[in-house]
Amino acid sequence: MARKRAFGTLIVLFLAAPAWAQPPGGGDTPGRTPPPVTGEQVYVQVCQACHMADAKGGSGAATIPALAKNPKLAEPGYPIGMILQGRGAMPPLTDLLGPAQIAGVVTYVRTHFGNSYRQPVSEADVKAMMAP
Repeated sequence: MARKRAFGTLIVLFLAAPAWAQPPGGGDTPGRTPPPVTGEQVYVQVCQACHMADAKGGSGAATIPALAKNPKLAEPGYPIGMILQGRGAMPPLTDLLGPAQIAGVVTYVRTHFGNSYRQPVSEADVKAMMAP
């Protein structure tokens, strides 16, 4: 189980690392991807690699659950908890994403891909679920 989690963490770090690479001095450098800010940007730069562009998930070495038309997303605590704690092959993403980014991507997923859960998730909602 620990090896599986470590492997999952390495995969996510490998895929997301370019999103957080900052050029020296904080300036813009051609070819560098800025850190994701909006929920859509977080989804595209971090989540899409596993959950796919259409959020329908997939299978192969691991089964990646679909986020599209997912009734589990009705309760905002479910996706927040998955991002904070991880599960199965998905590692916790707290080392990669801050509370505002988590709130943004959860709100984005809950309002796209055939999901119509319109209640936005706030940074305070995420912080309330984080371990002290």
